[in-house]
Amino acid sequence: MAQVMSADSISPPGDDFNNAFQLNADQQAMFDEADRYARNELYPLSQRMDDEEWWPENVFADIGDAGYFGITVPEEYGGQGLDLFTSGLVCQAFGRWNYALSLSWIAHENLCMNNIYRNANEFLRAKYLPGLCSGKKIGALGLTEPGAGSDALGSMATTARQEGDNYVLNGRKMYITNGPVADVLLVYAKTEPEKGPHGITAFIVEKDFPGFSVAQKLNKMGFRGSQTGELLFDECVVPAENIVGKKNEGVAVVMSGLDLERAVISPICVGMAERALELTIEYAKTREQFGKPISEFQMIQSKIADMYVWVEAMKALNFKVLAEVNDLEVGAGGRGMVHANTAASIMYTANMLNRVLDEAVQVHGGMGYMWESEINRLYRGNKLLEIGAGTTEVRKMIIARELLK
Repeated sequence: MAQVMSADSISPPGDDFNNAFQLNADQQAMFDEADRYARNELYPLSQRMDDEEWWPENVFADIGDAGYFGITVPEEYGGQGLDLFTSGLVCQAFGRWNYALSLSWIAHENLCMNNIYRNANEFLRAKYLPGLCSGKKIGALGLTEPGAGSDALGSMATTARQEGDNYVLNGRKMYITNGPVADVLLVYAKTEPEKGPHGITAFIVEKDFPGFSVAQKLNKMGFRGSQTGELLFDECVVPAENIVGKKNEGVAVVMSGLDLERAVISPICVGMAERALELTIEYAKTREQFGKPISEFQMIQSKIADMYVWVEAMKALNFKVLAEVNDLEVGAGGRGMVHANTAASIMYTANMLNRVLDEAVQVHGGMGYMWESEINRLYRGNKLLEIGAGTTEVRKMIIARELLK
């Protein structure tokens, strides 16, 4: 697997970053490399993925060969040995050119792989991380259920009962990114249902374990091609050694992981907004009405100026929060201002992306309303970012709760 950059070559955000609100030279070089890779290799896949809900069979192995998996995982497990901030930069670059693959990348890289690295024992790390880092194994996270979305912990119905050296899982997981193609899944189930959220345990489930199946692949409005499905656990047998962390302490894994998830999904919003702004400027310069390019009309200029300011504000908050969680200790998430700030980051970037894309489609006019246009594809993707990883309303509840303590 390729080594993108050495760990020593990536400087931590540090005080210089916080003062300047911009990337340092090493971070900019990393972002530029990922941007070139995504433009050349992932962008050509985006149209067919959207048209057909198509999954490029070898794309994860190719991304692994290029060195863009295992960003936060040490080299001893096959990773790059870098940091969470760097993974956010990769996500932003991928989000510019193929936001559907960017989401699948996050589900694999952060929700599954990074959670396993941060919370699993050495046996499970050695067993699962190399395959995930290479991209030869695809990872997913199984949390949301048909009746448990925003209240994923309290309303969780999936159970796990112990039988000797195994646990037997029963239940369903819904809206699971990478679910239909995943080889390795980090799944949450209630081992002691009477304890509510404090009776939840995290398990690693392989797709070939008896009793596991993909109930259905879901057809989406946006992020098409990023495979999403419903998973079924029908007397699914999982070895007890596949528990991640400790029995009944899965809530700590969930909450810490959710904060990191929100921080690293925000860059998708930034990347999509950057691309929308770029497309809008290009279109305004070339589209002529009343004998001149529409870029010469003040109303169009006003829209483009607003879009630019929104994008820059998105980037600043996104980078700030990524820097804040860059060295988040295991188990430190799910409370305090870091909990509020990660919610704020995804809430703001998703809401501003909505505004950027609304103006972008307005500038594109009839072309923006056509399904096959790239700006339309971006527009259809935005709504998921206001729903996934906690809805806008849940994000506001988190922020207010921490501020009012």
